[in-house]
Amino acid sequence: MLRRSHHKALAVITVFAAVIALGPLDASACPFCSAQGQTLTSDAAQASMILYGRLTNARLDPNDVNAGSTDLIIESVVKSHEILGDKKQLTLPRYLPQEKENQYKYLVFCDVFKGALDPYRGVAVKADSRIAQYLKGALAVKDKDTATRLRYFFDYLDDSDVEVSNDAYMEFGNADYKDYRPVAEKVASDKIAKWLTDPNTPPSRLGLYGSMLGHSGKPEYGKLLRGLLDDPQRQYTSGIDGILAGYVMLQPKEGWQYVTDLIKDPKKDFLLRYAALRTTRFFHDYRPDLVPVKDIVAAVTILLGQKDIADLAIEDLRKWEDWGVADRVLDLWGMASHDVPIIRRSIIKYALSCPKDNKRVAAFIAERRKENSALLDDLEELLRMEAPKPASPAPPSPAKK
Repeated sequence: MLRRSHHKALAVITVFAAVIALGPLDASACPFCSAQGQTLTSDAAQASMILYGRLTNARLDPNDVNAGSTDLIIESVVKSHEILGDKKQLTLPRYLPQEKENQYKYLVFCDVFKGALDPYRGVAVKADSRIAQYLKGALAVKDKDTATRLRYFFDYLDDSDVEVSNDAYMEFGNADYKDYRPVAEKVASDKIAKWLTDPNTPPSRLGLYGSMLGHSGKPEYGKLLRGLLDDPQRQYTSGIDGILAGYVMLQPKEGWQYVTDLIKDPKKDFLLRYAALRTTRFFHDYRPDLVPVKDIVAAVTILLGQKDIADLAIEDLRKWEDWGVADRVLDLWGMASHDVPIIRRSIIKYALSCPKDNKRVAAFIAERRKENSALLDDLEELLRMEAPKPASPAPPSPAKK
């Protein structure tokens, strides 16, 4: 990443985070969400009991300064356990002093071990939070199909409680595109348009919301997305790729031209060109029905001539197994502008992955092996590690008697 040092320091840090965290699209996650991980629903599935209420009567143990207890006035039982019975109050074996203003209530996750209650996690939320209602509903749809679950979480994406809103967003981040797509096609597009134009919307959400609006199928929203893309205040925030994808989905000709224009201009900031590259990945991996693969490859091939992003373009072409541009890739070897380790490694990895009957590639590999056989060995090992493992053979069927 040091070779991109001509950008401002903050931009370099942002680029590094984007390339590492948002690299090639992961088929097991939403392509335009920046958050994946453990959600409240996942946590709830592991808890024996979940209670919601307010804390009172916190007291220290007079015999042990590290121990104490606090009463929880139960207002809602999110997940019950027989140990609770009909109790309306529970004593937690923790000293948890409540603030004087009583602005917060608590969602308490508990285990039950050998007949004893073990509260192991507490989530403090504003007193008017809907978190108990939210989590009850989430547990009710936990075993439904993913599309049904996502439709439930959509209604909480703009919740005033950040804990709830972020958790709903993470549910989308964990979803496969095949499950996300039918939900995006049916949700209220006017609501999404409002979120996109709201200056208080977190920048990390713009990619998801932009792609959602694209799935609405209403071309008139293309103007809104184009306006966001042309807004100089938004050009260095996250989510540009989702907005670009939405624009292409709503206005294919104009949208794709916008993407390719970004790619063609090496003077555009790296973040914008990288967002355009991520957009091409989306259409290649998920929606080749909207943009022909040959047009996608042609656009990515343009990036080979741009030294600050060539390595990423080469990697995508390799992973797509597009060997028709092998000569273009090999031509980069020896160019002064591209004579940096990260690009050289990408070129070699591409060549190592090419079909063995390509004479120019074979000669190139032989020459590189003479120069640095250890490097070739290391890169071949990386490629073997990257390759999907073959499925284990099914066990033989038991013999019939």
